[in-house]
Amino acid sequence: MQSPKPRRKPGPTTAGADSAEKLDELLISSAICNGEDLGPFVRKTFATGKPETLLHHLKLFARSKESEIEEVCKAHYQDFINAVDDLKSLLSDVESLKSSLSDSNSKLQSIAAPLLSSLDSLVEAQTVSKNVDLAIRAVTHCVRVMDIVSRANQHLQSGSFYMALKCVDSIESDLLEKTQSSTLKRMLEKRIPEIRGYVERKVSKELGDWLVEIRVVSRNLGQLAIGEASAARQREEELRMKQKEAEEQSRLSLRDCVYALKEEEVDEYESGLEGSDAFDLTPLYRAYHIHQTLSLEDRFKRYYFDNRELQLKSDSQVSSMTPFLESHQTFFAQIAGFFIVEDRVLRTGGGLISKNEVEFLWDLAVGNMCAVLEDQFSRMQTANHLLLIKDYVSLLGVSLRRYGYTVDALLEVLSKHRDKYHELLLSDCRKQMIEALSADKFEQMLMKKEYEYSMNVLSFQLQTSDIAPAFPYIAPFSTTVPDCCRIVRSFIEESVSFMSHGGQLDFYDVVKKYLDRLLGEVLDEALLKLINTSVYGVSQAMQVAANMAVFERACDFFFRHAAQLSGVPLRMAERGRRHFPLTKSQKAAEDTLSGLLKQKIDGFMTLIENVNWTSDDVPQGGNEYMNEVIIYLVTLVSTAQHILPAKVLKRVLRDVLAHICERIVGTLCGDLVKRLSMAAIKGVDVDIQLLESFTEQLKPLLTDKEAKEMKTAFVEIRQMVNLLLSSHPENFVNPVIRERSYNALDYRKVAAVSEKLRDPSDSIFGTFGTRGSRQNPKNKSLDTLIKRLKDVS
Repeated sequence: MQSPKPRRKPGPTTAGADSAEKLDELLISSAICNGEDLGPFVRKTFATGKPETLLHHLKLFARSKESEIEEVCKAHYQDFINAVDDLKSLLSDVESLKSSLSDSNSKLQSIAAPLLSSLDSLVEAQTVSKNVDLAIRAVTHCVRVMDIVSRANQHLQSGSFYMALKCVDSIESDLLEKTQSSTLKRMLEKRIPEIRGYVERKVSKELGDWLVEIRVVSRNLGQLAIGEASAARQREEELRMKQKEAEEQSRLSLRDCVYALKEEEVDEYESGLEGSDAFDLTPLYRAYHIHQTLSLEDRFKRYYFDNRELQLKSDSQVSSMTPFLESHQTFFAQIAGFFIVEDRVLRTGGGLISKNEVEFLWDLAVGNMCAVLEDQFSRMQTANHLLLIKDYVSLLGVSLRRYGYTVDALLEVLSKHRDKYHELLLSDCRKQMIEALSADKFEQMLMKKEYEYSMNVLSFQLQTSDIAPAFPYIAPFSTTVPDCCRIVRSFIEESVSFMSHGGQLDFYDVVKKYLDRLLGEVLDEALLKLINTSVYGVSQAMQVAANMAVFERACDFFFRHAAQLSGVPLRMAERGRRHFPLTKSQKAAEDTLSGLLKQKIDGFMTLIENVNWTSDDVPQGGNEYMNEVIIYLVTLVSTAQHILPAKVLKRVLRDVLAHICERIVGTLCGDLVKRLSMAAIKGVDVDIQLLESFTEQLKPLLTDKEAKEMKTAFVEIRQMVNLLLSSHPENFVNPVIRERSYNALDYRKVAAVSEKLRDPSDSIFGTFGTRGSRQNPKNKSLDTLIKRLKDVS
């Protein structure tokens, strides 16, 4: 069962509602007084669904303000009445003012009517004046424009394109927009681009003509620059020679030499400046300036660079119609002149071409030149052709190095073909030497004049004395020596010429290496061939041996000459010298001479067969064969001492004397001699004394040491004779005595000769007839010696 709902207490609820409505009324009133927005109140009222309350409050507010409005109106009513009274009095004053103004207006119009007509005339006159002024200014402007146009035409006709363009620019920038004449303005707008195009075509044509002409100018300029470099090099060489002569002769001081060197350098620089100014860049700079004025600078730079690159590529091509040896000077001169021009453009062109672009062109040219040189050098088979081109390329390098271009790549190509050049040069020298040697007559050279002596002797320092000889002068050598010396000197100079001015400062070792090959391989082999195939007589062999001695002095000159030309101090060259490079041919010449002399001696030695080896008489003047040999040796020495040097003559004579002694010993030991008598041995002793006497006669030509060495040639036969003539020959078997007195003897030869010398009566069969007689003590000693030697064997 549900409980009943409790009833509300109306008292407290009604009171709360009244206070809420009162509060809402106060809030609305406050909002309206303050001019605030009533939107929130309206939204709240409609949200609660009770708009009547809001309307009620608004009405209450309006009624509350009516009383205030009434009070305000009452307070201002009197003021309003006063204002109305003032307006009524003002209206009467206005009416009076209106009538007075009307009267004044009528009077003014009657008075101002003539003035207004005059004013209209004035305004019309002012308008006409203004129009006239505008026309005058327009005409003046047109006259100024036409004056500038006229001047532009005159500049165009005279070729002053820059001034014409300045006139056109002035018209376009300052006058064209202000020109009132539409006809004139249209004409100017049409003609200005045409004028600029005309100017561009004209300067482009002039530039094209200049590009054609500059190729010829560049070639001449390159030839001039390379010619100046060649002249400067020649002056340096002449100055260096003068300085060397001055140093040798002590005629000039060091200060004078230095001053002369500096003076030459100044002249060279001045002449280089004169040569480099021999071309005109005005057309190029004019075209560049015009294109700058036309705002076409970048296009012109590209056009110039492309055309110059094409020209360079064309200049770097070698014509197959003309031999390179004939066209190489023009080829390199063209490239040299090209880069001399570009250097001037780089320095004075105002940015027409950049340094990087010039370096690009130079790298391109260097690559092409290196390729051309590699190709041409690989085809050349003549050393002189290689040298000519190398010299011209080195002069090209000197010329362009002055303008800051690097030429190391070109010099590397030249250095790479160094070996080929020297091989070709050696081949040429081999042919020349063979021709020179084949033309030799093996006769001493006759010089009738002093210049011949200077040319053939002094120029190669072959003289043995500083005193000039009397003329006619007979030299100890044949024509082969100066001819070969000239070939070798030419080789040295050409080798130094190839190696110098090539970037390598110290090239003496290279020159020396090839000089050693020339002397040790070419000349030595040619002389060996000459000796082995063309020398048949003693006089020929003697002349060749004499020539070899002179060649020994000449070789010293060759190395000194190479050192001087290479700029190396002589003391360093002397320190690095090797042995005589012609030792093979020298030995062959002396051996050939000795061999021919031995053949001659053998002819005289055949007379030894006529000697009576068993005779009891001692030949007082020596045997016939020895007398003949001595006569020949004396004659030989008297002739040879004027041709052969003493040391060569000594070596040859010692060899010949040793051969004579060997023949004598060989005869004594051989089958030709069956028995020997003591008189025969004494005869041989006389023969040896003749040889010793002949050796004594050579003392003016020999030193004491050399004379002693000469006697060792016949020491064997001398010891043999001394042993056989001694009273105790058995002492030979004594080691001490043998080492001191008989060290050159062979015991077998001693035994053979002793056997032949022993008296036959002392043999076993000879004792029957002489039984009871006393044996010869000499024979007894020989028997003892023979017995002991047999025991040794």
